[in-house]
Amino acid sequence: MDGENETAVLEEAITGEFTQDGTVDLKGNPVRRSRTGGWTACSFIVVYEVFERMAFFGISTNLVVYLTKKLHQGTVASANNVTNWGGVALMTPLLGAYFADEHYGRYWCVVISSAIYIVGMCLLTLSVSIPKLKPYPCHKALEGCKASRSQIGLFYAALYIVALGSGGTKPNISSFGAQQFDEFEPEEKKRKLSFFNWWVFCVFIGNLLANTFLVYIQDNMSWALGYGIPTVGLAISTLIFLVGTPLYRHKVPIGNPFTTMVKVIVASLRKWRVPVPDDPQELYENIDLEDKCEKGKNRMKSTPSLRLLDKAAVRVGKDTPWMLCSVTQVEETKQVLRMIPILAATFVPSTMVAQANTLFVKQGTTLDKHIGRFEIPPASLLVFLTISILISIAIYDRLFVKVMKKWTRNPRGITLLQRMGIGLVLHVMIMVVASVTESKRLRFAKYHGLVAKGEVPSTIFVLVPQFVLMGMADAVLEGGKMEFFYDQAPESMKSLGASFFPISLGVGSFLSSIILSTLSNITKKHCSEGWILDNLNASHLDYYYAFLATLSFFNLMFFIVVARIYVYKSRDPQHDLSH
Repeated sequence: MDGENETAVLEEAITGEFTQDGTVDLKGNPVRRSRTGGWTACSFIVVYEVFERMAFFGISTNLVVYLTKKLHQGTVASANNVTNWGGVALMTPLLGAYFADEHYGRYWCVVISSAIYIVGMCLLTLSVSIPKLKPYPCHKALEGCKASRSQIGLFYAALYIVALGSGGTKPNISSFGAQQFDEFEPEEKKRKLSFFNWWVFCVFIGNLLANTFLVYIQDNMSWALGYGIPTVGLAISTLIFLVGTPLYRHKVPIGNPFTTMVKVIVASLRKWRVPVPDDPQELYENIDLEDKCEKGKNRMKSTPSLRLLDKAAVRVGKDTPWMLCSVTQVEETKQVLRMIPILAATFVPSTMVAQANTLFVKQGTTLDKHIGRFEIPPASLLVFLTISILISIAIYDRLFVKVMKKWTRNPRGITLLQRMGIGLVLHVMIMVVASVTESKRLRFAKYHGLVAKGEVPSTIFVLVPQFVLMGMADAVLEGGKMEFFYDQAPESMKSLGASFFPISLGVGSFLSSIILSTLSNITKKHCSEGWILDNLNASHLDYYYAFLATLSFFNLMFFIVVARIYVYKSRDPQHDLSH
């Protein structure tokens, strides 16, 4: 019977019934293309992502308000706590990538991390709901109404449990969605090219729900309800994700990418005096790799760049893992190292993204926020950013790509690095526009004698252009960045590649704090007035934005240089067309 089953599997594989990219079901059996994967499977994953992002942004968007108004923390302390938590939440995906690639695979990492996530959300909801777990309300930050150590401890413990759960899902859920498309099947390959565009679209749908629906509930109804709704939503979406299990395609975890990279580097350094043969065929390759190929680890050919690492694949008599590595292991390491300069070029635009949630909103507090009798909360300006992203993604995927691919014959319309370059150009424009707008606002404040204090009689909507431009930049850059790091990562390191996306945002968040604090201190010492003061009417935020525009311009020049010398991952000729 087993022989008959094996024959049937072989016949169906030949006729194209089974996937050809090494994906399997949860039991490790080959999966039929017609019964699994594609957008049908992705629909369950996308629903999960919308509610997961709604939960995350439902916390992060209004967190500084809760810390200052409910836990009675100071402005500086609360801002630093928000930045630190956000940075940790965006760095923990490295752990998620490690456990997915080394131990559990992406599916189980998402399931386990979601359970941790839900526990954190439940604790967070309890900490803002039960009277004994939160400080008593008061009008002033008096000693008697400050939060106790146990109350603060529980709240922050819950926050960092959420950060841990988010870190486990972040690099794996997008990679898991992408692997539902078989690149060896032409139709599925075409669908995969637009997957990340619509993935980013769904991410910001969750963002939009958080910035409007949840923020309103938190500010005007109750924090318990404002945290309870996303908690329930996350739990339900996790169940929906589990319902789709029979439809999912899985890739068997190959091993820890960090260990592989360290082995290659150590082996090449230990043989630094050994010459590299001119013929790449003389380099060592694992003869058992074909078995691994069936599990998703593709053989890679030797490339001429970073030749020093090729020494790791030169035989010298000792075949231990720390002395001899295969060509594929060497090329995987090369590929990750090639992506590092591109990753570095994304740190500066990530600092620009941080401005939208902080200083851009702070500017709104100094302007006329009324439409008739209705007062617009400054944080609501982020809605323009989110809507701009959603519209830009739809236009990019449905119009721009279709027009451009007729000219370039590239299935993506333009290359991934070209797409990211457009986003970087937009980031320069954003800070120029922000600087000019702020300069006009300051002149208006001076003209009306409002430098000391007061609301400038100019509508808050003058800030809309910089929010709209930021949305356009995010649609182009963030979508391209996510797809680039996933696409260019070696097959056995997809989760690591996907983790580069949140890492760039995390580093950018920390970098934003460093730049802001440094310039604030320097300008206070060497100028009669600092650039960034509590009173924005007496500040020079226009100078700060001009500095960021200059920094963005030099970062763009750096990106152009590293993009021109970047070597795309070697593929078959047909696949190279997409680059």
